[in-house]
Amino acid sequence: MEGRSTWARALDKTRRSAFGRVVSLLGGSEISSSSWDQVEESLLEADLGPHLARKISTQLKKTIQEEGLLRREDLRRSLQDLLLQGMPPTKEWEPVTLPTIVLLVGVNGSGKTTTVAKLAWHWKQRGKKVLLAAADTYRAAARDQLEVWAERVGEEVISGRPGTDPAAVAHDSAVAALARGVDLLLVDTAGRLHTRYNLMEELKKIRRVLGKVVAGAPQETWLVVDATTGQNGLAQAHAFQEAVGVSGAILAKLDGSARGGVAFAIQSELKIPIRYVGLGEGLEDLQPFASELFVEGLLEPQAAIS
Repeated sequence: MEGRSTWARALDKTRRSAFGRVVSLLGGSEISSSSWDQVEESLLEADLGPHLARKISTQLKKTIQEEGLLRREDLRRSLQDLLLQGMPPTKEWEPVTLPTIVLLVGVNGSGKTTTVAKLAWHWKQRGKKVLLAAADTYRAAARDQLEVWAERVGEEVISGRPGTDPAAVAHDSAVAALARGVDLLLVDTAGRLHTRYNLMEELKKIRRVLGKVVAGAPQETWLVVDATTGQNGLAQAHAFQEAVGVSGAILAKLDGSARGGVAFAIQSELKIPIRYVGLGEGLEDLQPFASELFVEGLLEPQAAIS
């Protein structure tokens, strides 16, 4: 199945650095107390976080002892089941209202602008009319980058001059989305440190302005997290959630990360769904998150990937 192999290849770094080691530790003739310590350490290295790593390790040990599991495949399946317990069944999100407005937020360098373009491509391929808003008015390069991406995707961008109030660009984009009968408006915002109060207040202003133009907007606020940052991404998620009520997360650069376990931590601690993951650099490489493919990819035997 091509989907499985694509996910497995993208998750290669996390699998090799952590989950593959866990499976190997479980494959010995006798699992010692030191082996269980190493299992927990490996889960920590994958950035599940201390609480979740300990919980998975403890539950796995209990299952193995109670059921007398010895075969590596049985052990792998038991670990897979435990990991999936913390991942609610996934169903791809779809825009419902017209227009549906999605606000994209995140710190500098998270891959937000590229992700916006990939989302536009994804939904254009599904027959939706998409409009982009370049509400990062601090960097002319950000607007230019989004316009280059939009040209490749074949969709329009609403933007303003450098220094324009980002909320004004958000307002104009929402008005345009209504006038043009757009299905989906994607609002790119400036990367910001999650510890900067004034920048968070600016995001709140953007949300208020959008809601004045379209009732209930933005219907979604998605945090773009660079998966290579691991637990730092979780700290960002906490801060943005508190400030602007994040409704979902996107894990960018998952294919380049050895810390893909942060996906479990985000869902376990914040109870927000992961909507999409970046599995490569191409427009088509932003994929709807699929919990089963994600977990299978982390535990896939190497022979099945080649």
